[in-house]
Formats: sequence, structure tokens, C-alpha cells
Amino acid sequence: MNAVLVVGATGTVGGLAARALHRQGAAVALAGRNAERLADRSLLPDDCPRRAFDAYDLDGCEALAPWAARSLGFLDRVVVAVGVAGFGRAEDVDEAAAEHLMTVNALAPMAVVRGALPLLGAGAAVAVVTGRVVDAPPQGMADYAAAKTALAAWLGVVGREQRSRGVRVVDVRLPHLEGGFAARAVTGSPPKLPPGADPAAAVERHLLAPLAGAPGSPHGALPGTPGAPQL
Repeated sequence: MNAVLVVGATGTVGGLAARALHRQGAAVALAGRNAERLADRSLLPDDCPRRAFDAYDLDGCEALAPWAARSLGFLDRVVVAVGVAGFGRAEDVDEAAAEHLMTVNALAPMAVVRGALPLLGAGAAVAVVTGRVVDAPPQGMADYAAAKTALAAWLGVVGREQRSRGVRVVDVRLPHLEGGFAARAVTGSPPKLPPGADPAAAVERHLLAPLAGAPGSPHGALPGTPGAPQL
């Protein structure tokens, strides 16, 4: 049985991952920003350890994996699905919004993984959601794309570092999904987007299968629609 920490469990992607892993028989520890949703047993599995966190508390993010390992007895899988969208030309994004995008989309996930690595042994895996925006950053999303690209670059190096230990690091480049993520942007308004992929199917294909070690793309993602913004 796997012991899994899901960070971002109160969001669409994290919640889908948490419920699927629980159905598969994994022991799951849940961490989320929204304390009310985190406590709602109708939204998330009702017998899992829970912990609220703030992405701006990087020490708290780093402490999530040690907490999960104590709560579950051990830890061999980590899912990080935290992030916030932001839109606007570079000159229209204020510094507070730029800092928020970099902290939530890059520094917080990095801190979670940094705290998890010393606890993981051979055969363990970490899956972190970046997004297809890394592959084709569109105009009007420079700060958001920069944060996600920074995270992707960091994961690439960490993956090479951990290979000798037998720990897999999966960069999950999800396509644009239905579900309203873009509508909850911290700044600006989203461009006109094509219909998004089904979240449940995308999470299964691009996150859960690579996490389990299924063969496929090195990033756990498929090519998106040419020319379409991918979040």
C-alpha cells in the first residue's frame, strides 16, 4: 500500500487525485489552503489526516511531508497540485501580483518537495503539476508562465539529482482543463480559451498513471492544441 501526501487537495486537480488514490487503497494525507473545504468529509475522503497550509509560509510548506510521514507511518508518494493563474501584459502586472504568482506557483511547490526528499527512498515518486504553459507561453501570461517555467526547470534538475537514489520526479504538464481555474486568476482576465479537457480523465492520464510508474511521456503530458494557451 502506498502512503501519499496530496498538497492542494482542496483544488480540482488535487481533490480528484486524492479521491482516486484513496479508492485505489492508498493511505492519503491531505493538505490544502481552504480550511473549510479541507474539513468537508463530503468532498474529500473522510478518514484521512488533514492539515491546512498557507503557500506564503514556505517553512510550513517544507514541513508538510514530515507531518504526513508521521501521520501515515511512512511516505512514498507526494502529489503537489497548487497554483494560481494570472493574466496581463508585463507592464500591467503589479509587483504584489508578480510576487504572488512566483510564490504560489514556484516557491511553495519547491518547498514541499524539498521537505519530502530526505524522507523518500528507492521506488518513491513525486508528481508536481506545472502545465503546458511551460511548453508554449502565450502573450499576456508572462509572469504566470515564468513561475511555472521556473518550477519545471527546478524539477528537471532535481529529477536528475534523485535518479541515483531511485526516486522519480514527475513534471505533470496538464493541458487546459474545464473547471474554472482561469476564472479565479489573481490578476487580469483570461483570454478566450478553447474548451478544456475533462479534469478527471486528465488527472488519471497525466498525473496518476505517471505517478504509478506507467510508461508514457517524460513529463506525463500530451501535446496540446497548437497555438492555444495551455494553463
